[in-house]
Amino acid sequence: MSSIRWALVVVVLLSGYGGQVLGMERDDPLLAMLMVEKAEFRKTSGHDHFAWEADAWVGYDINKAWFKTDGETSEDRTEEAELQVLYSRALTTNWDFQAGWRGEFRPKPDRNWLAAGFRGLAPYYFDVDVQAFIGDQGRTAARIDAEYDIVFTQRLFLAPEIEVDWYGEDDPERLVGSGLSTVELSMRLRYEIRREIAPYVGVNWWGKLGDTRDLAQAAGNETSDLELVVGLSLWF
Repeated sequence: MSSIRWALVVVVLLSGYGGQVLGMERDDPLLAMLMVEKAEFRKTSGHDHFAWEADAWVGYDINKAWFKTDGETSEDRTEEAELQVLYSRALTTNWDFQAGWRGEFRPKPDRNWLAAGFRGLAPYYFDVDVQAFIGDQGRTAARIDAEYDIVFTQRLFLAPEIEVDWYGEDDPERLVGSGLSTVELSMRLRYEIRREIAPYVGVNWWGKLGDTRDLAQAAGNETSDLELVVGLSLWF
């Protein structure tokens, strides 16, 4: 827990310092937001799962403390859990630079990473999050997440999404191999009752690749699955 405390202290100090010193005006108020992008049940060929993905930030127009979490539970057991504590600085209207700490708590053993990347709106309105990570013992990793909203009406949206993970070295304790590790493809149809509340249904497919797939097979684990999902998105 000490790494989490230090990450919080550094990020909050940076965001607060930036808001007061880096040219910010007095009429730039301190704001906060919580975005639960996914809170969903997944029906699989094996055990059913509950998965979550949420972002929260506090700060000013240019500088913010940003928090990300995602994970998955099955049969009252947490299978995957991750938290990121980041300093976020707006570079343009559409793009932020983010840097800080990423902690993976499940599966065991824990892994800690330095994180840096860019998040924003690419041409043609693709929502993109690109990150690179450096961990202990020289471990490296990268992640790309891209999502797009297809608008049917002012309330009805279809959102395809792709997420790809890459690792620079084998991590056999966590059944992770070097190279492209996992890919996840999904499609969610959501209806915004209000902008802040949106139930959705969809499908989610994930697969392990390369050395990661081989390690999973050797351990007797699944290497891919197609899931039906039903969930809710919330903004506060």
